[in-house]
Amino acid sequence: MIISFEGLDGSGKSTQIRMLSEKLEMIGKKYTVLREPGGNSISENIRQILLDKNNYAIENETELLLYIASRIQLVKNCIIPLLNDGNLIILDRFADSTTAYQGYGRGMDLKVIRFLNNFATIDGKYMPDITFFLDMETDASLSRMESRGEEINRMESADSEFFKKVRNGFIEISKNEPGRVIRINAANIKEKVFSDIESVLKERNII
Repeated sequence: MIISFEGLDGSGKSTQIRMLSEKLEMIGKKYTVLREPGGNSISENIRQILLDKNNYAIENETELLLYIASRIQLVKNCIIPLLNDGNLIILDRFADSTTAYQGYGRGMDLKVIRFLNNFATIDGKYMPDITFFLDMETDASLSRMESRGEEINRMESADSEFFKKVRNGFIEISKNEPGRVIRINAANIKEKVFSDIESVLKERNII
């Protein structure tokens, strides 16, 4: 079972993943949390390239292929072995982020991205079973992100129009795949957000 969390930065993915992890610990469920890009040494090195603000000259095509390369490493080196060992996988971002950010945000060919995502997930075999799209207004998510007081990375430094396109991308994905992608109102307090997530997981007999 693979569960992914998607949404704009500031939407509360890290908080909800932590709360879900605590729930899984409580019920004795075997799980592993992975982030994307990242999760293994090669993918973490790719992550550094992608998020480094000094790499402002990265072409859109290069950015896209680096995300795909990182994903292939994550799938083959981490996800497949962990699933085979009986782990429930929780992903902080995955293929939908590429569709939203590089496809809708950067305006790249969605057919090409669909092909590459399919390739990176072994013909779609390792796409998430459930994706929680934590949705909130763009300005609110940017405000939350700024309030953290952390240094802004290359991807986070884009303008608000870019993030509006990304959010619209996530909304379109959720409309196109309603069985897999569950849109959650992330503007609610964290306890309410988790309650909504928990209800879906209980309904599907995952917890």
